Amino acid sequence: MTGKYSGGCSCGGVRYETSAEPVLQGNCHCHQCQRMTGSGYSATLFFPAPAVNVSGEVRVHSYIGNSGKEVRRSFCPNCGSQLFGQPSVMAGLLGIRAGTLDDTSMYAPTVNICTSSAAPWDHLDPSLPNFPEMPPMS
Repeated sequence: MTGKYSGGCSCGGVRYETSAEPVLQGNCHCHQCQRMTGSGYSATLFFPAPAVNVSGEVRVHSYIGNSGKEVRRSFCPNCGSQLFGQPSVMAGLLGIRAGTLDDTSMYAPTVNICTSSAAPWDHLDPSLPNFPEMPPMS
């Protein structure tokens, strides 16, 4: 174990922690993630959902993703910080936004996805595998 992952929203009303290791860490460049972050991509660590302890109230916004399946995004109702993502194609996993970690240096992306939608000004790390769309989920 490399350490405990913890973090929360901007106002401190929502906190989370887990001692689990992430199953996947990646950057999603789809248009929905660009809109959600107001940036070029969403940097996310995925953990087994039962291993993450969350305190505080979150609100959920659901929509249909590029996969044709539901995606749930959770945010703090007070400050609006987007904290979690739960794509139904990744059942049982909870995505935690890397920027909400107390120690953001713990984020180590292993993949870029939906790169066909990447902003032209966003330079992709050439050392990471790049998938033009969402790779198949097994």
